[in-house]
Amino acid sequence: MLKTILYIAIGGAIGSVLRYLSTVFVSKFWSNQFPLATFIANVIGCFLIGLFIGILTKNNLNDSQLKWFLVTGFCGGYTTFSTFGMENYNLFQSNNSLLAFGYMALSILLGLFAVWFGLLLSK
Repeated sequence: MLKTILYIAIGGAIGSVLRYLSTVFVSKFWSNQFPLATFIANVIGCFLIGLFIGILTKNNLNDSQLKWFLVTGFCGGYTTFSTFGMENYNLFQSNNSLLAFGYMALSILLGLFAVWFGLLLSK
């Protein structure tokens, strides 16, 4: 278990640093109100989690340390939106469309409310 945690931590550190560098890079070329850096990171993260899961599944590596490093660590550090995308994809694939739409709506609405409430409490 300690080895798995180490793989997740290293992957997460790399993902977090790349997320920061993505923001720095995009900010040099884009200074609009639209959060392009976050948008790009979320789309890239979703692509990467799909790619990683597909390759790992194809090669029977679903329970490998590589999965913990790439999916949970790297993608989790780069963006948690990638996990959100993958979970909804899985819900749609298992014919749970209503649950997927409910999960999306609740995540967005409650997430926004939680940010507002946290800011309110901090004042």
